[in-house]
Amino acid sequence: MSTYHYGNVNGPAGYGDHGRAGLGNGELDLETLMDVADRLTETLNAEYPELVGQGEIIQRELALSAEDGLPPNRGRIRSALENVAIRAAAGTGSLTFTQQLTYALGL
Repeated sequence: MSTYHYGNVNGPAGYGDHGRAGLGNGELDLETLMDVADRLTETLNAEYPELVGQGEIIQRELALSAEDGLPPNRGRIRSALENVAIRAAAGTGSLTFTQQLTYALGL
């Protein structure tokens, strides 16, 4: 499994210790990225059901990366994250997870 080095990612309250995603030294592995994508999709389902498909795109791209060992398709992920960011209101979990993934992937 690949390890992605993207620095620290701050999360919403209750996500990891002291708002951090439990990343230790700041490195995000693919498993952690997939977990954040799963949480994004779950949160979208509750807050913006019409955007669940965008979360599923991100999940699918990360799962494909896990299967083939190649980096995820950043263009597809970026487009999906932008679609969510445009619609999600400030202070929502959806926007928080979107920002985490955007930062973690350097988009």
